[in-house]
Parts: sequence; structure tokens; C-alpha cells
Amino acid sequence: MPAVAKTEPSAAAAPPTGNAAAPVAAVVNARTRPKWLRDLTPTAVWRSVAVPALAICGFLLLWSTAASRIETSLGKIPGPAAVWAQAGSLWQDFESERERAKAFYERQAQRNAARLAEDPAATPSTVKYAGRPTFPVQILTSLKTVFTGFLLATLIAVPIGILCGLSRTANAAFSPFIQIFKPVSPLAWLPLVTMIVSALYVTATPMFEKSYLISAITVALCSLWPTVINTALGVASIDKDLMNVSRVLKLGWRTKLFKLVLPSSLPLIFTGMRLSLGVGWMVLIAAEMLAQNPGLGKFVWDEFQNGSSDSLARIMFAVFTIGIIGFLLDRVMLVLQRLTHFSAQR
Repeated sequence: MPAVAKTEPSAAAAPPTGNAAAPVAAVVNARTRPKWLRDLTPTAVWRSVAVPALAICGFLLLWSTAASRIETSLGKIPGPAAVWAQAGSLWQDFESERERAKAFYERQAQRNAARLAEDPAATPSTVKYAGRPTFPVQILTSLKTVFTGFLLATLIAVPIGILCGLSRTANAAFSPFIQIFKPVSPLAWLPLVTMIVSALYVTATPMFEKSYLISAITVALCSLWPTVINTALGVASIDKDLMNVSRVLKLGWRTKLFKLVLPSSLPLIFTGMRLSLGVGWMVLIAAEMLAQNPGLGKFVWDEFQNGSSDSLARIMFAVFTIGIIGFLLDRVMLVLQRLTHFSAQR
């Protein structure tokens, strides 16, 4: 029998050992790590953390330096420390007002209990505490108002946008109104809304305050246009082949709307809603100033009319609060947009 030659295993077939296995292990570990951890590079940390922190510190330094050199009718421009001190003062006002409200309701309960003890057939009276609104309460009032106006605008804008996107005739009919009313200022809408609400909303037991309705409707009228335009654009951008397939399959309008039109146009609809919410938040402050709705706009106006030495610092703190809330509202809308899984990650 001929001898079988023994062959040595080739270097290519040999498993990597020692230093040769290190790059492979590094690649495997990099792929198995979470994405946020892979993105946590020194350059990314510098750009996303260090640079914004340095920019904020530079802004605070510039603000503190320039504030002491500007004189107004209410005194010098307050610096960062003075504005932050007013934040604590506003919170103390909130705590004090809450204690007064608590004491008021306790006294009312004691009076009703004593009255019932004397006359069990008596009807106890319940009076709502009529204290002045505090800053945190005004923030909640503004948020409630802007979301009311935003929801009203969305309920109007999305159907109109879908109709304009599906029908050229409807688009031609609505286009003049969109182009005319879109640039109208809330200061122009407010007198009209005030007169109409005052004429139509007449009741002895109102469910909502007129100032609240006026502010919410003004927000809706000024903020619905971005949603209308983006919804129409999203619907009009749907692939024509999909629309042709829906005609071939003879899909009903409800199936076509919820299975084809809305999922395909949802990214642009959410983009319009994000823009509308931002516009509504800006409009709200002016609307509350003039309608005297007890929100942040009225707070700014009252402090301006007050003219005390602390008013300027309180107004500046309100400006920062308005900006931060506007940023958070935009982030909330962005998270909701990403949760739909129809939009690209931005």
C-alpha cells in the first residue's frame, strides 16, 4: 500500500491565537455594546456636553458683565444671581398661598360643622378660595390652554390637509384661505375672537372662563396652518403606485385612509404638528396678555405693570421658563413621532 503523505495544516486554516485574536474580539465586543455606548466617544462627549456647557458659561459671564452697565426705568438689568433668587421667591409665594388656601378651607369646614351641629337640616356652603394665582399655577394654566388650542387646531387641520392632498380641486379651493390667513398676527385675531365668544358664550353657569376660551381659540387659529400644509404635502407625496393598487383592489375610503394614506403621510403630519405646537406656544403668551387669561402671559404683563424693583428679574425668569417649556414640548412631540416607527430618526 502506498504511503499517505501527511500534510501540515495551513496557516490560513489555523485559528487565530494570541495577538491575532484581539482585533476579532474587539469587533465582536463593539457590535454587542449598546448603540449609545458605541457613540460615547471623546469627540462626541466634547461636542454634546463640553461645548454646550462652555457656551452657557460664556453666556452667563457676558450677561453678568453687561447687566451692571445697563440702566432702565426699573433699575439695572438683573444678573443671573438676581434672576435665580426670584425663582426661589416665586416658589415661596406658591407655598405661602397654598398654606393660606389650606387654612381657608379648614375654617370653612369648621364653620359648616358648627352650623350642622346647631341645625342638622342646614345646607353647608362651599366657597372656592379666591386667592391670587401663583407662578406654578400659571404655568399649568398656560399648558392647559395651549394644549386645548393645539388639539382644536389638529382636529381641524389634519382633515383639511388630507382633503387637500387627495383632491386637487379641494387644494385649489382651500389654498387662497391658507395663504391669506396664515400670516395674520394673533393681535389681529384676538379682538374678533373676543367679540364672537362674548356674543355666543352667554350662560349663567359657564363651564370655562371666557378668557380661557378666547386664548385657546386664538392659539388654534394661528397654529393650525403648519399642520394643514405639511399634511397636504405628506398625502400628496404618497407613491402613485400605491394609490393605483388601492384603486385596483377597490379599497373602501376608510380602509384606504387608515391603511394607506395616514401611515404613509404620518412623518410629515407629525412635523406639522411639532411646528404648530411651537407656534401655538409663542402665540399663547401674547393672547394671555390681552385676554387676561391667568397664565404666563398675564404674569409677564402684571409684572411689567407692577414696576417694582423685582419685576424685571421676574420677567426675565419667566422668559427663560417659557423658552425651556417650549423646548420640552418640542422634545415630547419628537418622542411621539419616533414612537410611531414611521419616521426616520433625526
